[in-house]
Amino acid sequence: MSIKAVIFDMDGVILDSETISDRTWAITQKEMGLVTDKDFINMCRGTNHNDTLNILRQVFGQDFDAEKFMDHSVELFYQIEESEGIPLMPYVKEALEYLQPRYTLALASSTNGVAVKRQLTNAGVIEYFKTRTTGEQVVHSKPDPEIYLMACRSIGLDPSECVAVEDSPNGVRSAAAAGLKTIMVPDKIQPDDEMRKLCWKICPSLKSLEEIL
Repeated sequence: MSIKAVIFDMDGVILDSETISDRTWAITQKEMGLVTDKDFINMCRGTNHNDTLNILRQVFGQDFDAEKFMDHSVELFYQIEESEGIPLMPYVKEALEYLQPRYTLALASSTNGVAVKRQLTNAGVIEYFKTRTTGEQVVHSKPDPEIYLMACRSIGLDPSECVAVEDSPNGVRSAAAAGLKTIMVPDKIQPDDEMRKLCWKICPSLKSLEEIL
């Protein structure tokens, strides 16, 4: 079946927001005096708010005030977003300009819809996406396939007709489990053997999309 749509993750694929999140989480971790040998930041990449809270409690204990951690991190993120803005990832505009005349473009982001709309608008790329499926719309976030199945329904296509563009293992797992051809453009986490098995393609940047789509 031919490819008719490309569904993008946002954080780490369209926007360089993961870099800002890493800064805010490091500050919050230091301020709260948290010490762990677990790579909890990478464990949370691609997950929505509720699943992130659950992961934090798994790492730091069920009595851990995960809401306080997240609220402070979000507050710091907004401060940086307002003062510095969120940069686009490399070749975003070029890739979207190339793909839009050829495919339906949609978004599947674990971030809350209000933030997604604001951030994509400020970055000047919101008009490229026909639909936006966001974290608060699903019960289970990535790596569960729910968000990608919902995104495919939003554009009226079967998952086999869609390509997903992801940067994180959780995102790749989600898209692959939903039945999409999955392209990984690594950001903070490099692909391992599991990712190489799940992905259709692994690309160094979005510029490579012009060569394969």
